[in-house]
Amino acid sequence: MVAESYVESEDMIGSPSERSPRTARLQGLLLRATSIWVLALAFAVVTVLAAGPLRVWDYKLNRRWLYLFNQELVWFVQHILDPIAGQAVCLPVLVVTAITLARRRRSWRPVVIAVAAEAAFYLGVGSFKLLLARPATTLHDPRFFQGGLLDLGDRGISYPSGHAAEAVLIYGTVAYLIATYSSASTRTVRRLWWAVAVISANSVVVSFALGWHWATDLVGGLLAGGLFLRIIMSVDRRVPALRT
Repeated sequence: MVAESYVESEDMIGSPSERSPRTARLQGLLLRATSIWVLALAFAVVTVLAAGPLRVWDYKLNRRWLYLFNQELVWFVQHILDPIAGQAVCLPVLVVTAITLARRRRSWRPVVIAVAAEAAFYLGVGSFKLLLARPATTLHDPRFFQGGLLDLGDRGISYPSGHAAEAVLIYGTVAYLIATYSSASTRTVRRLWWAVAVISANSVVVSFALGWHWATDLVGGLLAGGLFLRIIMSVDRRVPALRT
């Protein structure tokens, strides 16, 4: 466990010699706070709360806020900011990164990780959405098991938010691949993880401002994306025999 934490901190942040004791402690806390078990528990708790006591707050907070305060920004937010976390943008970024690193390393490993990330999104996050069957905000019903893909299409599978999950999972995978399979500097790696955080925050703010998701959908999406990202990272580190 200690060795794994050391490897994770070195891959994601930088070597211990490059960090002050205070920074190292903070980064250690961050790594523990985003461990698989913590993220899994947090997702379960948020899901239970979203299905129960937070449901009324989801309903109260749901407004098309941007339309109310500044309609002139709607086109820019909807067509420029929102697609950043969508498959049309994040998937090409992931594919180019994985193929480039695979060619440089002469290994299929980055490509396998990229495929795993896409599979985790569609099979993992997608399964949550299908199972919980929460209607979208346009149907004004935040209850679980009241929607469904067959009955309502994509308006019946709101929880967790796919865009929020993609922002963390897909862009997080890109950052991890560069941090692990390239010679990028510590500063570059740190900036990449900050970029993932900014893109994730953007996806949440945009979806909430446009009224496209219940608030807990977005929190659940971040946690689900983070959970599958950490699983992929952990599996990659635990199968060293395949690394070249």
